Formats: sequence, structure tokens, C-alpha cells
Amino acid sequence: MDAVRAKLLAFALSLPEAAEDNPWNETVAKVGKKVFVFFGSDPRGARITVKLVESHGHALSIDGAEPSGYGLGNAGWVTVPVDATGIDHTLLCDWIDESYRIVAPRRLVALRE
Repeated sequence: MDAVRAKLLAFALSLPEAAEDNPWNETVAKVGKKVFVFFGSDPRGARITVKLVESHGHALSIDGAEPSGYGLGNAGWVTVPVDATGIDHTLLCDWIDESYRIVAPRRLVALRE
């Protein structure tokens, strides 16, 4: 599971001006001062938390996915187990990219076009 998490973190950090941070004893990827993906784990296994609009419903349909806690779920944040049936590395990267595009400044999103 650590290898999957490492690959996802590497992808997130490959996005323009993305940086790793460790607030709240958790690894996150930020663009500027804004988090676009949380790399968490709990007793159920490795999970990512991303902000989604277009893919929000699909992400929530994954077994084990849930709206994020601390009120983040109300703002579109979804926590998804990285080893759930029906998702793969490509889909998780797509969700990380979508979250980045929602959070990042427009000038950086334009670099992804």
C-alpha cells in the first residue's frame, strides 16, 4: 500500500507549483497555501481525500468512500480508499488532477491545458 501512496503523492507533486506539507500530522499536497489532496490512512487502510465537482457522485459510489469529515464533505471533499474495487491508479490520478484544478489559481490550471 505504501507503493501506491508513494505513486499518488509523486503524481500530485508533479503538478505545477505543488508542494508536500505535513499539517495535522498528515501528508498533504498543496498548491500555494491550499490543500488539494490529503494522503491519510486509518485502520481501514490508505485513503485519499480530494475535492470533486464533476466526479463527486462517482467517487461517492465507490465502496468505502464517504464525504470527508470536519465539514469538508459539505464543500465537495470525498475520502476514498485507494484499494477499493472499481478504481485504479489512473482514476485516482484523475481525481487528484480534478481537485488540483478546483483549488489551484487559474494561471496554473492553464498550464495543465
